[in-house]
Amino acid sequence: MESSSELDRLLFFEQARKISEATYASNPLDADNLTRWAGALLELSQFQSVPDSQKMIQDAISKLEEALSINPKKHNALWCLGNAQTSFAFLTSKEDEARPYFEKAAQYFQQAVDEDPSNEIYLKSLEISAKVGLSPYL
Repeated sequence: MESSSELDRLLFFEQARKISEATYASNPLDADNLTRWAGALLELSQFQSVPDSQKMIQDAISKLEEALSINPKKHNALWCLGNAQTSFAFLTSKEDEARPYFEKAAQYFQQAVDEDPSNEIYLKSLEISAKVGLSPYL
């Protein structure tokens, strides 16, 4: 059974997803909203079965790519895209199939750092992704 805090988290991100979906209907060119929507999907994907989680992550990736088509320098969307690629890689059962997702994640983390070089979270994500790229698949 899920704990109360997990249920609260699930409900919070489901509400955020619904708000973002409604906002998108009235303003599809809002890169901030698309990024929030993708972030909510990434969080919600953690509560799904592997196939459903992969589908939800792919949906988040699509939303982040859409946000970046509106604003290519949106560093938090780049960082979220790196997280989405990493999440998808960890749900991929074969190392050779997962590796390209890890590589894409590192590229997106690097782009996020390039846009906001003083962001400690981006720097740490890039550092960790480099370690994953050098080590055997976890």
